[in-house]
Amino acid sequence: MQRRDKYNYYLDIAETVIGRGTCLRRNYGAIIVKNDEIISSGYTGAPRGRMNCIDRGTCRREELCIPRGERYELCRSVHAEANAIISASRRDMLGAVLYLVGKDAKTGELIPDATSCAMCRRMIINAGIELVVVRNTKDKYQIVSVQDWVTNDESLGLDGEK
Repeated sequence: MQRRDKYNYYLDIAETVIGRGTCLRRNYGAIIVKNDEIISSGYTGAPRGRMNCIDRGTCRREELCIPRGERYELCRSVHAEANAIISASRRDMLGAVLYLVGKDAKTGELIPDATSCAMCRRMIINAGIELVVVRNTKDKYQIVSVQDWVTNDESLGLDGEK
C-alpha cells in the first residue's frame, strides 16, 4: 500500500469535516495546519444558537435564485474558513496552511473549482495564513499563495485605484 501524501491526507480530514455542514447548497470543510499539527477546523453552518438551513428545510439564497458567489449577506451560514479562523489563535495561524474542500449538498460531488470568497480571503490574509490548498478531485489539488491574494487585490477594481 502506498502512503498518502500530506496534502491529500489533510484534505481528506477537511473533507471529513464537511459531514458537520448544514448548508442545503454547498458545504465546505476547512482545517488549519501548522508544523504538521491541526490548529482548528471549520465547516459551513449557521452561527451558534441559530437554526440551520437543514433544520429549516429551506435556503433563502436558493429561494431567490441567487447565483453562486453573490449576495452572501442573505446566507444564514458562516463559511468553513471563517469558522476555522474564529476557532484558532492568530499566533498559531501565522505561516499556517488552510486546507479547503467543497461538496455540492445535493449530489455529494466535489466542487472542482472551489475557492474562498472575497470576505474569507480577507480573513485568511489577516489571520497570517501562508497557503491555501484546495481539493479539485480525490487526488488532485491546487496550492494558492495567500500573498497572491494580497498582490492581486480584486477589491481595487479595474481602474487600479489605491
